[in-house]
Amino acid sequence: MNTKITTLLFDLDGTLINTNELIIDSFLHTLDNYYPGKYTREDVLPFIGPPLYDTFHSISPEKTEEMILRYRSYNLEQHDVLVKEYDGVYEAVRALKDAGFKMGIVTTKVRRVVEKGIELCRLEGIFDCIVTLDDVQHAKPHPEPILKALQTLNSKPEETIMIGDNPQDIMAAKNAGTTSAGVEWTIKGKEYLQGFSPDYMLHDMRDLIEILKVKQP
Repeated sequence: MNTKITTLLFDLDGTLINTNELIIDSFLHTLDNYYPGKYTREDVLPFIGPPLYDTFHSISPEKTEEMILRYRSYNLEQHDVLVKEYDGVYEAVRALKDAGFKMGIVTTKVRRVVEKGIELCRLEGIFDCIVTLDDVQHAKPHPEPILKALQTLNSKPEETIMIGDNPQDIMAAKNAGTTSAGVEWTIKGKEYLQGFSPDYMLHDMRDLIEILKVKQP
């Protein structure tokens, strides 16, 4: 990297916190209500990442809002049961925060669920900016969420890395002009995410400490 990195933006689900089982379970619970037995675990994996509206509208335009409400109700109810921490994430983001990096979250989740995940996984007080689906007109891969975060943080695209587990994160980073980093623990598979040509692939969130040459105490 020729330009000094000052800012780190993170996706939330599947990147900072392990919500994969919660999301899969929420989709299966919702879809089984309308189409009993039609959808399997593998069928809903592609639904992880895009906004709920896009997914449910592609399935049933007439029942999109109803499906979203059912999904979110179940998702909130099961949140604290199914969400888990990833090894090393807390330690990495804490060290990066302490090293002086500007830290943000850019997610396609609504704010109330984001706040539950942050609290559950001990991430409170680390992030200077949180951009949720409630804050934008266009979700990732549109650059708007990243650009909004950069405006809030008074940062430039060329001094920023966007880290995520989905193609939408990598494409949004490219569209916004930031560096991109994929995470190998993506449920969609390392090779799949590499197909979108992120600038980095992280085996562990702590890899960022080495990439950014952060001095450890």
